[in-house]
Amino acid sequence: MLPELRKVVTFDEDIYRDGERAADPVLRVIGVAAVVANPWAGRGYVEDLQPEIQRMAPPLGKMLTDRLIALAGSGDAIEAYGKACIAGANCELEHASALIHTLQFGNFYREAVGAKSYLGFTNTRGPANSQVQIPLMDKHDTGRRSHYLTTQFSIYDAPAENELVVALGAATGGRPHHRIGDRYSDLAALGRDIENPAGIKK
Repeated sequence: MLPELRKVVTFDEDIYRDGERAADPVLRVIGVAAVVANPWAGRGYVEDLQPEIQRMAPPLGKMLTDRLIALAGSGDAIEAYGKACIAGANCELEHASALIHTLQFGNFYREAVGAKSYLGFTNTRGPANSQVQIPLMDKHDTGRRSHYLTTQFSIYDAPAENELVVALGAATGGRPHHRIGDRYSDLAALGRDIENPAGIKK
């Protein structure tokens, strides 16, 4: 494993009730985060980030994906997914972003769960115990609002000033009692063509 890796943190919650009603089925919301030393720390401004991206992003993507699927039980069990990163206070935001905004990181997750949609994300900077907030959406359909969820947790001692946190999140379903409709019902109510909502002439 990467010499920069300090630790891996997992988050797992099962939601049995919401709004005073039972959740059926029970909703699982999970996350996995890696805490790594910033490989660009102490080197001044680094123009070319690609060598470290190519070295670090693939093993991080595979490790986090494998652990998340193990928590979920299978890739098929995951319906909503997302990613996030936090740069330590003495790091460039670009350094954390570099490790998650690359196909060499995200493709492990997409392919493992058979996803069609892009991965929602957050990239932020903060001190230890900052909230890791991973926005989730349906892995096949970005307009399915029932699956707009957030995996959120914090790591009491990370990121340190020269560390990066990279994370993946997932949910096994949508909100327990979702009832606000979706993008397509809104478009239909507005009389818009679902396939061409902007009315662009082809």
